Amino acid sequence: MSHDECDATKLTEPAETDLQQEESTEVGLSAQDTCSAEEEETRSFVDRLKRLQAEFENYKKRVQREMGSLEERISDREILDFLPLFDNMERAFMSYSGNNDAGSFIEGIERIFAQFSQVLRHKGIAPIEVLGQRFDLAKHEALLSVESDEEENLVLEEFERGYLRNGRLLRPSKVKVSRGKPKTEE
Repeated sequence: MSHDECDATKLTEPAETDLQQEESTEVGLSAQDTCSAEEEETRSFVDRLKRLQAEFENYKKRVQREMGSLEERISDREILDFLPLFDNMERAFMSYSGNNDAGSFIEGIERIFAQFSQVLRHKGIAPIEVLGQRFDLAKHEALLSVESDEEENLVLEEFERGYLRNGRLLRPSKVKVSRGKPKTEE
């Protein structure tokens, strides 16, 4: 029974006879019971919906906090991989300032560079080989295009090394590309 029917039942005119009054009273009571039951069910659904909305909002906030925490832990793990390199670099500079031995300082820096390369390889990072390769828009960024005796679209020089991580581009190589042989006017 709709809400309007409930209101209509409440507004019915009084019956003329006692029998009609009793019947209408019984119908009115059952209609009122039905209306109040439906209203109670509606209130129950609305309350349930409000609780679900609040729970969902709390869930979204919790997931957002957990994602932030996860990002921070991942960042911490990455930093921990590079701290030994920093420590070794600091030792090399302290050693050099103490004895001014350039040879041992350079040797220490070379070891640190090898250690750094190893960390990058361990993380799946590899440099992009470009010199003498065909220009590839997916891996290279042309900063300069020059005429040369080399064939067209050949990488002549690398200005900044590019890197791949597990086959996915991290940073493109910045390169100088050949436009081919100069065109001579006949």
